[in-house]
Amino acid sequence: MVFSAVDSDGREIIVPAEQVAGAWRSGVGTLKLNRNHLAYLPHDWLEQYGEILEQFLAARDAKGEVPKWARPVAARLCKAVGANPPPDLAGLEALVGDFSGIPAASLPEELRARLREYQRRGVDWLCLLRRTRLGALLADDMGLGKTLQMLCAIDGRTLVVAPTSTLHNWAAEIERFRPDLRVCVYHGPRRQIDRAADVILTNYAILRIERETLAREAWEIVVLDEAQAIKDPRTATAEAAFALSARWRVALTGTPVENRLTELWSIFYFLSPGLLGSRQEFVKQYEKPIRRGASRPTAKLQAMVRPFVLRRRKSEVARELPPRTEVVLRCALDVRERRVYDALRAAAHTEVVAQLSAGGSVVSALELLLRLRQAACHLALIPGLQAKRSSKVELLVEQLLEVTAEGHRALVFSQWTGLLDLIERELKRAGLDFVRLDGETIDRAGVVHRFQAPGGPPVMLISLKAGGTGLNLTAADHVYILDPWWNPAVEDQAADRAHRIGQERPVFVHRLVAEDTVEERILELHARKRELAVTMIDGAQTPNLTREDLLELLQ
Repeated sequence: MVFSAVDSDGREIIVPAEQVAGAWRSGVGTLKLNRNHLAYLPHDWLEQYGEILEQFLAARDAKGEVPKWARPVAARLCKAVGANPPPDLAGLEALVGDFSGIPAASLPEELRARLREYQRRGVDWLCLLRRTRLGALLADDMGLGKTLQMLCAIDGRTLVVAPTSTLHNWAAEIERFRPDLRVCVYHGPRRQIDRAADVILTNYAILRIERETLAREAWEIVVLDEAQAIKDPRTATAEAAFALSARWRVALTGTPVENRLTELWSIFYFLSPGLLGSRQEFVKQYEKPIRRGASRPTAKLQAMVRPFVLRRRKSEVARELPPRTEVVLRCALDVRERRVYDALRAAAHTEVVAQLSAGGSVVSALELLLRLRQAACHLALIPGLQAKRSSKVELLVEQLLEVTAEGHRALVFSQWTGLLDLIERELKRAGLDFVRLDGETIDRAGVVHRFQAPGGPPVMLISLKAGGTGLNLTAADHVYILDPWWNPAVEDQAADRAHRIGQERPVFVHRLVAEDTVEERILELHARKRELAVTMIDGAQTPNLTREDLLELLQ
């Protein structure tokens, strides 16, 4: 690629695009050609299109060829120089910018759904990327209908990999919205792939176990639901996903980055290998500088991934949703609870902090944090201790009795199934009906249906891991989080089980926190990390729990 420029003698000359881009980035208005002549840069044009030019030049390989994922930039550059894009780039310039001008896609004739306006735009975007075989990351807020939008874009033999807890939901959504599609659930001890099926549904465990079998299949489309499951590219699950063969790849997740920026790299390595370079290059060029607050790498990374990411927030596109209110409920530990908590902290605190400060292992610090967090919830969680009561559980039961008496229904989340066991006992004593969903639940769909049904139990106990994603629990309008986690995105996922499309009542999210414990510091950590979060998609990238964070929590 070359530019036509005018030198200091008024003559028209040809200048390589690399020289023009380099001079513009250096902030100069002219390019020195030789000892006596200068070329004047097209300053106004470069101010508008310089970033796009740089992206295009950086994408070319050693032979000067442009990879598939760089086609949107190439199409935009054609428009910028007044040339008509070739047929294979038609429409792709709309992906560079605000997505205006994306052509309307044809919806499946058998579709049994009325799409909201933002969902229609999402389907148009997905279908454009499907036509051009460009990887797509649909990162809408949880509860905005990513599954429905994806079903509208399915055309050809498709593999959907999803958490076990959402497989039944996928099957039900297909039956409801796309009954023309034949479905095969590839799961269980007698699993077999139905060769006549349009959509094969499986989970991440089977993907890992059956890596070679699934990699041998020729898929038209591969969809990863809750794609944060491959956030660590070094895991067997991620490697199995990378090995899949498909003409088009899609990732669905409301939280594309939960802890580290490299999680975004892993998803894009699945979607478009090469777009973000190698993992080592990505860490050096983007993650480390962005963590230090550098603005240019942030802007450059955003520009690179923008064509392939669609992110809408509830506040922007689902204004009809009722408000969501965050409430912190504090409880004081009783005399015995305080004595045990303080003893646990005193026994190991000085040694652990000294070890951390000296750069030692974090294992002891994490163990101490675990015991302190358990002591703040219920002493019976601590190995070797027995306790018949808990200040926090008593506060929870009081709350549940109050809200259910007023006709409300509630979700209760904990990361510990042992704590759910203890709560079960207290709910039975209080005469409160409930259902429970955790990793041991066999009939998940039945449990959800019972809770969602009119007149169903007013309380659902849920383990954070088993029920944090993929569930529609709009029968509840109160959510209780018993043990705060240092990654606020995980708690947001839990809260969004109730605050999603279909909810008609205001939702209240209650965080139960024991006063003067590590739990209060975890809430402070939430606030600080959200303030310092790096905005890559449009929301927060919550940094991982660092050594400094551990020291702060243990102070």
